[in-house]
Amino acid sequence: MNNDLKKILNSDTDGLLTYEYIANHMGSCDDDMPALADNIIRVDMSGQITVSAALYLHATGPDKYKDIIDKLIAASLSKDREHKYIVDLLPGIWGEDYKSHVDELNRTSDNFRRIYKRVYANDVI
Repeated sequence: MNNDLKKILNSDTDGLLTYEYIANHMGSCDDDMPALADNIIRVDMSGQITVSAALYLHATGPDKYKDIIDKLIAASLSKDREHKYIVDLLPGIWGEDYKSHVDELNRTSDNFRRIYKRVYANDVI
């Protein structure tokens, strides 16, 4: 990790600087991705940037960044208490037709199950 990146991580107060770093250095910051994700999780209090980072990484490399995406999604569950942002993960990660595959997704993805349960608390799973 270079000094410029360390400065960014130390001065980031909400995750946006780290998110911008990822977007501007996609492909060349893969070795630093675990530290970048950890920094977003550490400083993002609302879950907005955490969710955005998960969606961005999923759009750019769902298999390549799978472990990082899963970590970001799991963290967003504890940050987004009002469910403002996690609802976007359902179609963004699992597809616009996720509702037609709820049973299967509940069995295969703990993150999906947890999000779906929170967003649709009144539905029977």
